[in-house]
Amino acid sequence: MSRHPRAWMGIGLCSLFGQAEAAWDVNMRSGATDVSRSVFDLHMTIFWICVVIGVLVFAAMFWSMIAHRRAKRQESSNFHENTKVEVLWTIIPLLILIGMAVPATRTLIHIYDASESDVDIQITGYQWKWHYKYLGEDVEFFSNLTTPRDQINNLEPKGEHYLLEVDEPLVIPSGAKVRFLITAADVIHSWWVPDLAVKKDAIPGFINESWTRIDEPGIYRGQCTELCGKDHGFMPVVVEVKSQDDYAAWLGEKKAEAAKLAELTSKEWTLEELVERGEKVYLSNCASCHQPTGEGLPPMFPALKGSPIATGEAEGHLDIVVHGKRGTSMPAFGEQLSEVDIAAVITYERNAWGNDKGDMVTPKDVLDFKQAEEASQ
Repeated sequence: MSRHPRAWMGIGLCSLFGQAEAAWDVNMRSGATDVSRSVFDLHMTIFWICVVIGVLVFAAMFWSMIAHRRAKRQESSNFHENTKVEVLWTIIPLLILIGMAVPATRTLIHIYDASESDVDIQITGYQWKWHYKYLGEDVEFFSNLTTPRDQINNLEPKGEHYLLEVDEPLVIPSGAKVRFLITAADVIHSWWVPDLAVKKDAIPGFINESWTRIDEPGIYRGQCTELCGKDHGFMPVVVEVKSQDDYAAWLGEKKAEAAKLAELTSKEWTLEELVERGEKVYLSNCASCHQPTGEGLPPMFPALKGSPIATGEAEGHLDIVVHGKRGTSMPAFGEQLSEVDIAAVITYERNAWGNDKGDMVTPKDVLDFKQAEEASQ
């Protein structure tokens, strides 16, 4: 049986609004911490106070409009300087504000009390990734987006955690008070995890402080909420909460990885090994600007394929990767990447996309380059 086009339009609109209504959630999350729940409770308290005020004000307004309308021959009263009314409309709002201020102050004191922490973590924002450093533990790493580029470019369906998945989540122990020291290395970022009720700006040259305590293990996701450049939307935050025993085991593994990475600096590398490792480093750190094909996005992000840098002298290539280029978007990777990863990515760039230089930069070359610079300063 055929239907009139308007009937099909009505069915479509009903379906659309039905789906929208099912997914529409306008309230805050209660979150997973005491702080987040206290923020939610404060929000609801203030909300219902505002609802009561709104109902009373609009009820009085509409009653006055209806009861004293012109059709009923009402005459307006002429009075002024009513001391009782003036006292009432001063005292009542004052009491309402005090009623709001007391729970708000209590919650703010709770939010800003980062003292007596069990774990201290420095969080540094970079374009466009996060660096986590566990103070006093000799453990640090970068956290990069792992959503496949084909999903971002609409070449395949979006995953469950589209743009909210990383290679290295921030891992913290359950039941412990974790203090965050938040800053940035380039531009202003903002570290935000809704379920933890933590949202702090990461500002170059400044350190902002926050904290959390989560009792139940789980995974919590957030994002950078400050417009920080081209890939601002590709800078997720993932926090994984482990039990105390699992956290201790994870921390031990990360320390062992750091010791192993230090040993790799003195290893005798082959060209093939460096190229294989360098491709992974490139895709995590460089492909967002220079593209996976090395063709870049000129003029802001120049091509590496056939470029004078990637096909010229290795020392010049090493210098620009370590120090970046002033006045451009090219950051300094000297402190972001290990000597092994710097050597690997340079070797990859010099031998990928038809560059085929056939040479390589070793981790020892990078270490010698840095030591020579330190000696000259």
